[in-house]
Amino acid sequence: MPESMEKLGDNKGKWLKIELTSSFELVDALSNFLTEIGAQGVFQEEPEALAPGDFGVSEDRETLKAYLPFDVRLESRIDSLKIYIDSLSQLFPELKETGFTTETIIGQDWGEEWKKYFKPLRVSKNIVIKPTWERYTPAGRDIVVEIDPGMAFGTGQHPSTRMCLEAIEDILLKDRTIRGWRVLDVGTGTGILGISCAKLGAERVACVDIDKKAAEIARENVLINHVDDRVEIINRDVNTIRGPFDLIVANLTAKILIKLHSHLMSLIGNVGYLVISGIIDQNRNDIESHFLAGEFTTHHVITEKEWVCYVLRKGGS
Repeated sequence: MPESMEKLGDNKGKWLKIELTSSFELVDALSNFLTEIGAQGVFQEEPEALAPGDFGVSEDRETLKAYLPFDVRLESRIDSLKIYIDSLSQLFPELKETGFTTETIIGQDWGEEWKKYFKPLRVSKNIVIKPTWERYTPAGRDIVVEIDPGMAFGTGQHPSTRMCLEAIEDILLKDRTIRGWRVLDVGTGTGILGISCAKLGAERVACVDIDKKAAEIARENVLINHVDDRVEIINRDVNTIRGPFDLIVANLTAKILIKLHSHLMSLIGNVGYLVISGIIDQNRNDIESHFLAGEFTTHHVITEKEWVCYVLRKGGS
């Protein structure tokens, strides 16, 4: 651990870069955990090809890079990461141990690092996520969503976000029984899901985030995408929001989803959809015991590696 971590005096603009090397089976779990402890940006990097005769990281290992704010909680975050890595080692003793290194960097370097890993990405049949600083020429029926993530979470690179985008595209383009879609995006981050809903035809979208900075970034992205006539950014607790909505999308964590489940389910009108993501496979039973109740049924389940996204439906045929 760098010596500078022991003295958190003038650390404005400083970030702690963490570079983990792990078995590919654990990459998504580690990525999610880093996000939960406050990492601003988590990037997956495959090992570079080796020249003949070189020895290096084996093909079953991948690298994660993440950035933690240099604040008073930094040491506790690192301690939590060490404990989590130890628990993974106990759960999966057959896998090689995860190792990590740290490096202190200045904020400007962090901004440039982000841009290196965020390129135009097709996340579904029609949706392409494009960073504002990159060029992309739309083809066919492409729906291009421009995102400048700043310090907020949500670029479409994480499986939980991609699955949400796939789900909302399928719902909004195929279900013709609901007109004038009213959508709620819970924990909007960069605004990526709410903006996508507007571009897919939703008439009114409310994007809620309790984090003030995330709300500011989402507002900027709404303006960039010219959907401010349909998308409202709300910097409040979702428990203060009142419905009804035809579609709610919540890309959070299983713990938060379970805490909010009663309120989220009450916000859906007589007929509608609830898309919940950010769930790892081991939490499926807990999620199903809370959400698969009453009028809600499973419309569709999307999986990617150990990540799960539920598309639940209320009413209708």
